[in-house]
Amino acid sequence: MSTSRTTTPAAMITARLDRLPATRHMWVLVLLLSLGSCFEIYDLFFTAYVAPALFKAHIFTATTVSFFGMTGLASFIAALFLGLFVGTIVFSYVADRYGRRRIFIFSLLWYSAATAILAFQSTANAINFWRFIGGIGIGVELVTIDAYLSELMPRTIRGKAFAFQQGIGQIAVPLVAFLAWILVPIAPLGLDGWRWVVLIGSVGAVFVWFLRLGLPESPRWLAQQGRLDEAEAVMAVIEAKVAAEYGQPLPPIGAPEMELPRAGSYLEIFSPEYRKRTIMLSVFQFFQTIGFYGFANWVPTLLIAKGIHVTQTLEYTFIIALAFPIWPLVSMLYADKMERKWQICASALCIAVFGMIFAAQTSGGAIIVIGLLQTMSIMWLSFSLHTYQAELYPTRMRARAVGFTYSFSRISVVFTSYMVAAMLKNFGVNGVFVFIALAMAIVIGVIGSFGPRTTRLALEQISH
Repeated sequence: MSTSRTTTPAAMITARLDRLPATRHMWVLVLLLSLGSCFEIYDLFFTAYVAPALFKAHIFTATTVSFFGMTGLASFIAALFLGLFVGTIVFSYVADRYGRRRIFIFSLLWYSAATAILAFQSTANAINFWRFIGGIGIGVELVTIDAYLSELMPRTIRGKAFAFQQGIGQIAVPLVAFLAWILVPIAPLGLDGWRWVVLIGSVGAVFVWFLRLGLPESPRWLAQQGRLDEAEAVMAVIEAKVAAEYGQPLPPIGAPEMELPRAGSYLEIFSPEYRKRTIMLSVFQFFQTIGFYGFANWVPTLLIAKGIHVTQTLEYTFIIALAFPIWPLVSMLYADKMERKWQICASALCIAVFGMIFAAQTSGGAIIVIGLLQTMSIMWLSFSLHTYQAELYPTRMRARAVGFTYSFSRISVVFTSYMVAAMLKNFGVNGVFVFIALAMAIVIGVIGSFGPRTTRLALEQISH
């Protein structure tokens, strides 16, 4: 690489960022992003925990009369993921155009408003409509988080940062499970318990919005946009804070990796340079979500289908949910030591194996233990894939590329939620987990065969 390509001001910004040590300030930035993601995750997961109450209120049923019936739980799940699909594929470009920080804040407020309205609806159609509207905001938010976090973090701790972000964000899962366990069976102040569960997520998100105001814009994005003075100002503040905490001169700046200073577009996602990655990630995303949400969204319903009482089901799922935040934090120990693509393959294999074992369990203790192992596998897949998808494209089109490929996981759930319901109705719990295992086999084949290596490489180097 010639000197003229490696010493531009924009390239120097990214080289300065990649050499930073992981001091307290860098982890504070990750924490602020993570707290924001808590409420997106809260919303994604309350589906499973309020489902028994929705059945009891005769708003939804566990199975559907027809494949695309609008009164089954599958339609409630599908409405959210259809909104996520629209948010990721249609609106993800706004984070590339208007900046990570601005869209990050706006999408959270969108989610809060839509979810608050949803909490007061009483018909399946109205609930599904506002679930769809809220899903659009969450779809934009999730894509923006991945782009934002990957660009703020030095390359040596990207995996660890995503694991930490997932761990903090996933605190929402046992929280919503606990709230559902306590609130769903009762009606405080005359309002159904499941409505309180929904409202708490909506109100909490507003408080986190104030925390986000202290986040800087991505210096990588500013440099790519040609706003070098702003990028320099952001970098100067970050470097000063890191240097003060580091207590010694910052490490030397490494060889810069330049990204072409042009605007990104959707068409470039399909250019010869990126077409293979786009196809690979799209196929992967469609099938990986079957393993993730096939278990996470359906576990209480699957337990009820096994003959377990609703109260016991909520208790078991709360205990299982404790693994959601714990495993990503444990995974920080190896997140940047093991190649990312092989972490994805290994976690998918574990999901297939533990899922088949879970289907055969009938005792409470065995259900909890295998459920915990399955949840750990799911979270390993989650933080690995979120890191990986944000690494494969350049800054100029990172959000729109991640949004396009990630949208296949969103639209997948729209259809596969009905397929899970059909499997449960016709083949029982065992049929559901055979379906999940087949999807995980495809994930392993696609990533193992076609996925590039990314661990500890500069984003600009990967995107070349």
